[in-house]
Amino acid sequence: MANSLWDTRAISYSGCAAQVFLFVFFIGTEFSVLTIMAYDRYIAICKPLHYGTLLGSRACAQMAAAAWSCGFFNAVLHTADTLSLPLCRGNAVDQFFCEIPQILKLSCSEAYLREVGLLTGSISLFWGCFTFIMLSYVQIFRAVLRMPSEQGRHKAFSTCLPHLAVVFLFISTAIFAYLKPPSNSSQSLDLVLAVLYSVVPPAVNPVIYSMRNQELKDAVRKLFEYFQHQ
Repeated sequence: MANSLWDTRAISYSGCAAQVFLFVFFIGTEFSVLTIMAYDRYIAICKPLHYGTLLGSRACAQMAAAAWSCGFFNAVLHTADTLSLPLCRGNAVDQFFCEIPQILKLSCSEAYLREVGLLTGSISLFWGCFTFIMLSYVQIFRAVLRMPSEQGRHKAFSTCLPHLAVVFLFISTAIFAYLKPPSNSSQSLDLVLAVLYSVVPPAVNPVIYSMRNQELKDAVRKLFEYFQHQ
C-alpha cells in the first residue's frame, strides 16, 4: 500500500523479510481456521446435541491458539531458511510482494532445495488438512441429504458452500503456485495465482463468517432500502 501511495517499487531487505514472515504466518493461520470451521460445521450438523460439549469456549480457545501457533512456527521456519539463501541473480522480485518462489528464483545456491523441501512438507500438511475437510463434508452432505425439511437443507448448504468454495480456491491455487517449477511460469500467471490465493479468500471472509448472521443481513437490507429512498 505504501509503495502504491508513493509510486515506488523498492523494498528494504528487512521489509522483504517482514513480508515473507507475515504472509506465511497469515496464510498458515487462515487455512488452519478454515480446517477448524469444517470441524465446527460437522459437529453442528452431524452431532448437534453434542455441540456445546465438544465446542465449548475452552475448546474454541485451544483450537484458536493451535491455529495461531502453527502459523507462527511455520512462518519462522520458512522465513529463516529463505532469507539465509545467497541471492546472485539480481534483486528484482517479479511479484507485488516478497513471495518465497520468486525469491528462490534469485538464488543460485543448491541450498534452495532445502526450502523447496520445506515448502513441499508444508503443502503436504495443508493437503492433510484438506483431506480432513473433505471427509468432514462427506459426512455433512450425507446428513444434509437425509434432512426431511427443504428449508433445513437450504440453510445447511448456504452455510457450507461458501466455505467449501474458498477452501478449493485457496488450496488449488496455492499448491499450483508453490509446487510448479519456478522456471516454467510467466510473470502474469504468477501474479494471477498470487491474487487468487492471497487476496480473494480474505476478501470473502465476511461472507463466510458473517453473512449467515440474521442481524447483519437485516442491517444490509435496511442500508440498501435507505439508499433506494434517497
